[in-house]
Amino acid sequence: MQYLISVIDDKSDPGSTDRQPAISAFNERLIAGGYWVFAGGLADTDAATVVDNRGEQAMFSDGPFLESKEYLAGVWVWEAPDMDVALELATEASKVCDRKIEVRPFQ
Repeated sequence: MQYLISVIDDKSDPGSTDRQPAISAFNERLIAGGYWVFAGGLADTDAATVVDNRGEQAMFSDGPFLESKEYLAGVWVWEAPDMDVALELATEASKVCDRKIEVRPFQ
């Protein structure tokens, strides 16, 4: 089963900025273990644009879809046999990247 792993940062209490070497080493372990599908960090929320084309014409607005002190800082997609394994990896990921992690299975 595949899982979306969301990395959540907090503007009022951000995670450490010197975590890239540890994250790279963790990613290598994910690849070696066969869990890695995809990953990527995201630009700051100031770079976001929300598109809403549900009405007569498309509306574009700057910034994230939700104003919050917490924001999505990056994602992983993992392949894991079950939620227990995904949560075990997420526990390590939270420590490695010094941020909260949300784990959600794909439907």
